[in-house]
Amino acid sequence: MSGTAAAREHSAERTGSLTLWQGAALYVGAVLGTGVIALPAMAARAAGPASLLAWLGLVGVSVPLAATFAALGARYPDGGGVSTYARHAFGARAAAVVGWCFYFAVPAGAPAAGMFAGAYVATALGGGRHTVVVTAAVLLLLVTVANAFGLTVSGRLQLALAVLLVTLLGAAVVTALPHAHPRNLHPFAPHGWSAVGSAAALLVWSFAGWEAITHLAADFRRPARDLPRATALAVAVVGVLYLAVAATSVLVLGPAVGTSDAPLAELLALGVGGTVQVPAAAAALLLTLGTMNAYFAGAARLGAALGRDGALPAWLARGGSVGEVPRRSLALVSGLSGLALAATTLGGVGPQPLVLLTTGSFVTVYALGTAAALRLLPRGGLPHRCALLALVVVAALLVMAGWYLLWPLLVAASALCYLRRPRGRRTADPAAGLEPGT
Repeated sequence: MSGTAAAREHSAERTGSLTLWQGAALYVGAVLGTGVIALPAMAARAAGPASLLAWLGLVGVSVPLAATFAALGARYPDGGGVSTYARHAFGARAAAVVGWCFYFAVPAGAPAAGMFAGAYVATALGGGRHTVVVTAAVLLLLVTVANAFGLTVSGRLQLALAVLLVTLLGAAVVTALPHAHPRNLHPFAPHGWSAVGSAAALLVWSFAGWEAITHLAADFRRPARDLPRATALAVAVVGVLYLAVAATSVLVLGPAVGTSDAPLAELLALGVGGTVQVPAAAAALLLTLGTMNAYFAGAARLGAALGRDGALPAWLARGGSVGEVPRRSLALVSGLSGLALAATTLGGVGPQPLVLLTTGSFVTVYALGTAAALRLLPRGGLPHRCALLALVVVAALLVMAGWYLLWPLLVAASALCYLRRPRGRRTADPAAGLEPGT
């Protein structure tokens, strides 16, 4: 039986619990994330109004990237996500490298995201750095508990968060738009056209996440049908919201957007009036909780799959089947996230190093994932053409990552060293009926 036929047969046997709308909400939470909190200001600071071109470009390239991973997830619905695709395409070593890069990126990215939200809470309530750290710790605890109670609870929570989030962001944009002035678009490129590339490099953090929900593909009720539809819904929602918030920030706030640490709060202040620190903090918490919830769910599944396949200790595999909760893997992700938060707090370095390490890791995952798609997806079809375009885009992102690729290279070397350790016969890959590495 071919790998594709086996994958489809395996898909037909799945009876997960995620609905189309819950899956779309998980995607929105994973991708929309914390970027809309501060990155419109950071991008405008780098490129002025021309930063809108960077936003538009990244929304555009998200379409083939998201379509590629949706096509792979529909054909190979397995908790290993991109690691499973790399296994089918290139063997066990590539699968381990991808799995490790994603799995160990989440404990770095989660506390950074929590600290972004904590900064908004500190602005509203005071307390400075102490409030930032406590907020991040509470968010880590909340998403751990939510996922520990099972994906059904987590999926419903994500759907509620997504609805509240879209409503709040929409209200901020609609109420602030009457204050927009076209003159704020001039000068359009005050720092030159090359600055658009610098802005795009900053915005990569905002668009990471299209691969995250592939780890939950097997938990959809009908992966082959619902995963592509959930992806399409999420691409539309995320693209519209990002462009709306970024454009409104530039048109309404003008040059001041580049000096603002909380552009969303500024929009709410103009549109709604009054004291907006508390609603802005609520928006930041909703965004961050949604992102962390989606990534914890995906990483927990991935860790169980890696334990099953011999790329991590076998004791992590428990709870990795559909309908079960991979609590051991979840506990490891949560524990490492807590250690990363403690390290950055004690070192006084803030979230920026964690953000850059996470971005480098995810770009590496994208590179191997899109390369695997070119081998696995039917040639000549639309998904295969999307994969080719996505690989070209990811190659450009690799160039932007620069020195921060050293971290995923170190993780990759560690994964390969782990595989070289003598162990017993590894478990066969259930998604294709093949031995790892064949």
